[in-house]
Amino acid sequence: MLNLAEYVWLDGSKPVQGLRSKTRVLNFNEQKQLAITDFPEWSFDGSSTEQAVGNDSDCILNPVRFVKDPIRGAGNYIVLCEVLNSDKTPHISNSRAKLRAVLEAGGAAQEAWFGFEQEYTLIKNDKPLGWPEAGYPEPQGPYYCAVGAGNVDGRTIVEEHMKACLDAGLMLYGINAEVMLGQWEFQIGYRGVKEESADALTTSDHTWIGRWLLDRISEDYGISVSYHPKPVTGDWNGSGCHTNFSTIGMRDPKTGMETINSAIGKLEKNHQKHIDNYGSNNDMRLVGAYETCHISEFRAGNSDRGASIRIPVSVYKEGYGYMEDRRPASNCDPYIVSRLLIETVCDIHLPSETLDFKTAVNG
Repeated sequence: MLNLAEYVWLDGSKPVQGLRSKTRVLNFNEQKQLAITDFPEWSFDGSSTEQAVGNDSDCILNPVRFVKDPIRGAGNYIVLCEVLNSDKTPHISNSRAKLRAVLEAGGAAQEAWFGFEQEYTLIKNDKPLGWPEAGYPEPQGPYYCAVGAGNVDGRTIVEEHMKACLDAGLMLYGINAEVMLGQWEFQIGYRGVKEESADALTTSDHTWIGRWLLDRISEDYGISVSYHPKPVTGDWNGSGCHTNFSTIGMRDPKTGMETINSAIGKLEKNHQKHIDNYGSNNDMRLVGAYETCHISEFRAGNSDRGASIRIPVSVYKEGYGYMEDRRPASNCDPYIVSRLLIETVCDIHLPSETLDFKTAVNG
C-alpha cells in the first residue's frame, strides 16, 4: 500500500522560526503496527530555509513523532522531524534537541507536565477576520467566548481545525474565541486520560503539529494565521501562549504550595532570561495592561491575569496543582519555553557547550 507522509520541520528563520513541510511516498505493510523508525530520514535544501549555504546545502530530517494525517485521510501521516547537520549532529536551529539534552541531564526526574494555550489571529486582506474594510469594530467586550454573527468570525476554520487535531490524536484540551474579534485560542495539554503523557516533548510536539494543521487548513480558505503578539496596535488585546506548568512536587498535596512558591522565587531571579527567549516583539504585548504584567516587572498572584505567574483559584484553595506562566508570546517556541522552565525550576545547569550546536556549514 502506498502511503503519504508529510515531513514537517522548523526552519532557520529569525527571529521567529517558521514551519516547512514536504511529502514523501512510502510503502507500508498494512498489517504492521507502525513505529517512528519506519519513517526514513530524508534530506532537504537547507540553503532555501536559512539553515545552510548553497555550496554545503544538505540538511537531514530525522523523524521524531508521527500522527495520523486528518487532511489526507486513512493510511497517511504527519511526521514531525528534527533537523540535523549532514554529520547527524543537531543543527543550531534544533531547539527540540536542546530540550532533550536538559531532560536527559536530570530534568525528566521532576516529571514536569505542560499545557500550552495558543492564541492566534485569523487574517484576511491585512485585517483580522470580521473587521470592517475601513475603521474598526466595536470596542472589546462582546467577543471573548462569544457566539453569533458580528461577535465571532472564523468559526468554520476553528471547528475544522479542532476536528483535525482530535482525528490526528493530538492532546487538544479545548478552543475558544478570544478577546479581540478574529482572535482565537486552542489548548494542548493534560486531559486526565490515563494513556496520555503531558511531558515537555509530547505537548511541545503536539503544539507545533497543531500550528501546522491550523496554517494548512486556513490555507484552503485563503486566510492567513498571525502569531504576532500584537497583531493590531492600539486598544486591543495581544496574543500569548500562556504556559501551564507543574512538577511532581507541585502536584503533591503535601508539598504543593511550598514547591510552587519556591519555583516562583527562582523564576523571579531569572525573569530577564525567560523574557529574552519567550518570543519576538513581546514588548508590544507585555505593557502592563490587556491582561499582562509589564515586561520589566515580575509579579505572581492568585487568580491574577495581570501577573507574570498566575496561581489558579483551585490551586491556592486546595494547596497543590500547577501554575500558569503568562509571559510567553504567541510566537514563542514551546521547546524553548519548556526547556527554560525545567532549567530554572528544576535547577538543571548544563555547560554552554552542551547546547552549542553548529550550523550545517562545515558540518
